[in-house]
Amino acid sequence: MAGQNPRTAEEARAFVAHVESLFMPWNIDGLLAGFTDDCIVKFGDLPELTGKAALEKLFRSRMERQKGYRLKKQFRALAGDVIANYWEGWWEDPLTGKRMTGRGVEVWTMRDGKIAVWEAAFNGNEEGKPSAMGLV
Repeated sequence: MAGQNPRTAEEARAFVAHVESLFMPWNIDGLLAGFTDDCIVKFGDLPELTGKAALEKLFRSRMERQKGYRLKKQFRALAGDVIANYWEGWWEDPLTGKRMTGRGVEVWTMRDGKIAVWEAAFNGNEEGKPSAMGLV
């Protein structure tokens, strides 16, 4: 529903699936269309980003660094205008040639059917290697 935030778990699940589909292959224009012009992005340990121009730079740098990116997102919760999802991703690092994996959690605060705030916490590491956190 254009212009309207998901109101049911089914609508939120469909929105998460739609976003997932835009990453494979990278559809940057489609991704950007799903964010408000004044979006705020808190992505991992990167400095906070504001606005679509900054978000586009993030997407383009990821596209260059995540060759063959594959993604699986799973809807977790809808509370008012907030959607939470869990994701797992796989890609090749073109600088090292190593296969990488990642997983994390995202929280999207919606406004007028678009993501206004994107908060993402995640871990990434070379496939098959011990945890980058130094734990078992």
